[in-house]
Amino acid sequence: MECPHPPGFHVEVREHYVAAVAEVTRLVRAVPEDGWTAPTPCRGWDVHTLVNHLAAQHLWVCQAVAGYTPEAIGRRFEGDVLGRNPVGVWTMAADTAVRALHQPGAPDLLVHLSYGVRDAGGYARELTAETVVHSWDLARALGESGRMPPGAAAYALTEFQGYRNLAGTGLFDPPVADAQAADAQDRLLALTGRDPNWSYDKLR
Repeated sequence: MECPHPPGFHVEVREHYVAAVAEVTRLVRAVPEDGWTAPTPCRGWDVHTLVNHLAAQHLWVCQAVAGYTPEAIGRRFEGDVLGRNPVGVWTMAADTAVRALHQPGAPDLLVHLSYGVRDAGGYARELTAETVVHSWDLARALGESGRMPPGAAAYALTEFQGYRNLAGTGLFDPPVADAQAADAQDRLLALTGRDPNWSYDKLR
């Protein structure tokens, strides 16, 4: 079953998704050997936990696009999916997800998710927005500025502003101080419960 979208929709979704995944890949490859236990802006998560979360999410994509239900997938991607090769597992998860969403007609397919049925294009928008935010988390954990790629923050902000209760999804902390006068990145970080000035050094 398919859910049609207007012309150009698929291209936009895919471009933003590919860019978000590529940024995480760049960051994962930059994690030093002793950096996997470094804290991140995600409360209670170190770098390994954050990348593991992202890898598990993206491993789901090809399964969902192929028509598998959460019941069929089961607990396959729970626990530590990274094992001893976190870079390799993330890269594989990202590559298979991108390929799955680039299949002809894939964004219009209806996929079964833990919270119900959604078109794969909408699923990709959701994943893109979350991946953009988590790429900032990872960048900050690695000591980078965390400046998001052009257009990424605005795209993710537009997606998340359409959610009635973002914190209620369990994916993010409650919004922090109002940042309506700030740029798209600061507004996105505020909406997802993040301090734009977070740094590892401040925790020491």
